[in-house]
Amino acid sequence: MSKPSPNSALYRLIAAGQMAHKALLVPLKERGLEPGDDAVLFELGRSGATEIDLAEKLGLPSEHLINRLSRLIERDLIERRAVGPELVPGVALTDRGIRIRNSLADHWAQLEEALMGELKPKQRRKFGNILRRFTELLQI
Repeated sequence: MSKPSPNSALYRLIAAGQMAHKALLVPLKERGLEPGDDAVLFELGRSGATEIDLAEKLGLPSEHLINRLSRLIERDLIERRAVGPELVPGVALTDRGIRIRNSLADHWAQLEEALMGELKPKQRRKFGNILRRFTELLQI
């Protein structure tokens, strides 16, 4: 069996994934946020949510989410308020949270453009489908 080559597509995909992950953490660290805080901000950016719904969407145990939400409330990124058509108790982004969420989304879009910018729309879809199939194969 030959050893993996640094020129192989898989090797480069792993390296790119690690570097992209680090690059996505930079704006979080600059704002004193922790990994995973961005997922909360992105999810709440669509609309407010109850804590139960948010925990379910993020796949987090309630006790982990409660600690994270408390920290984000202290940082004035989210607030407790009535959400949804039934106006049930939940959490939503503050104006500051919206600004930071938008900044993180812009950073994400810049990295996405760096990856996909040279591809035509059809090639982008095909590449996305290939990556999706690959990740599905790796899930056990």
